[in-house]
Amino acid sequence: MNVKERYEAAKEVYKEYGVDTDAAIARLKDIPVSLHCWQGDDVIGFDHDGPLTGGIQTTGNYPGKATTPEQLMADIDMVLKLCPGAKKLNLHASYAIFENGEFADRDKLEPRHFKKWVDFAKERNMGLDFNPTFFSHPNIKDGLTLSSPDEKIRKFWIDHGKACIRISSYFAEETGIPCVMNIWTGDGFKDVPADRMGPRMRYKEAIEEILSEPYDFNKVKPCVESKVFGIGVESYTSGSAEFTLSFASLHKDKCLPLMDNGHYHPTEVVSDKIPALLCFFPELALHVTRGVRWDSDHAVILDDETKEIAKEIVRCDALDRVYIALDFFDASINRISAWSVGFRSLQKALLAAMCTPHKELKKLQDEGRFTELMAKQEEVKMLPVGDVWNYYCETCGVPTENQWFNQVEAYEKDVLSKRA
Repeated sequence: MNVKERYEAAKEVYKEYGVDTDAAIARLKDIPVSLHCWQGDDVIGFDHDGPLTGGIQTTGNYPGKATTPEQLMADIDMVLKLCPGAKKLNLHASYAIFENGEFADRDKLEPRHFKKWVDFAKERNMGLDFNPTFFSHPNIKDGLTLSSPDEKIRKFWIDHGKACIRISSYFAEETGIPCVMNIWTGDGFKDVPADRMGPRMRYKEAIEEILSEPYDFNKVKPCVESKVFGIGVESYTSGSAEFTLSFASLHKDKCLPLMDNGHYHPTEVVSDKIPALLCFFPELALHVTRGVRWDSDHAVILDDETKEIAKEIVRCDALDRVYIALDFFDASINRISAWSVGFRSLQKALLAAMCTPHKELKKLQDEGRFTELMAKQEEVKMLPVGDVWNYYCETCGVPTENQWFNQVEAYEKDVLSKRA
């Protein structure tokens, strides 16, 4: 059978469970997932030549890394051809594009330094998300930025955050799509601190100062992201989970909580946190990654937690309330493949969640029929979602599951292998 015939057979199976696969496919096509630019060049960006610092580390040296804006945009275009569904593009401030010998430090960045990215996005009908870059810069003093006791250091990074608010407003105005602007710093201490509250109070006041920059909350969605620890800050981070959730709750009229599922203790799962936060926040944001023993930012795969995250978004009827973005960087494998596996895996998880009979399962739980619930939950795992997935890819005009990797290999041979 061809893809269409297999889909029609799967569609009938799902119909027996009360699932409309046509409706699931149509809905998924409208749910944007934000593709992060930094997988393509190992998070280096274009505003510095040094190594990554500030709690971030990329491992591996697979050939073909993008080193110019043109190369990075070409690689992103390749990924867009391989991945189904609606997309946004997620940028860091360090990806500003300077021309004619110009340079602006991060506190002086302007919207015009991102015009080429805006043109790129508009030509592809994509929205843009944004991240101030609080790492890999000489103005990180003793591992601190917004929580530094040095007022000049704090002011530099506050001004950077304000500049990023203005750039995010520009993105939203130009694309007509809200821009999610995420505030994350790696601030913290390698060893046991003598003062835990002081840095957090400075961090709180600094973020409040950034958010004093005027913006339309309908168009710009500032977020605060937590982290349990980072490289070089193993003992303490200023922006802990309790801190960022409390901050977002206190300022819910002007910012959102953002959860990265690699930024918690190994036994914590973000999937369980999603419905908890949706009880209190109108909207929230996610960075979907894969941490292996720590926040190692492995490429997303179709693992249990990715599937559970998608399930919670769908069964909480929160597809319009959760901003979904990818965040990983693997330099040990072909970067186009890493991007594509990650994006396609998240899309598979969303599709599987949308093809699950959640109402029936919820009814069994509410009626206390837990034996039947367990049996039914296991049963639906074996439904033919792969056939629905391949049809979804085909209707989106991208390669099906057994076709896409051939194009990655061809691109590596024709393009990546020729880069210095």
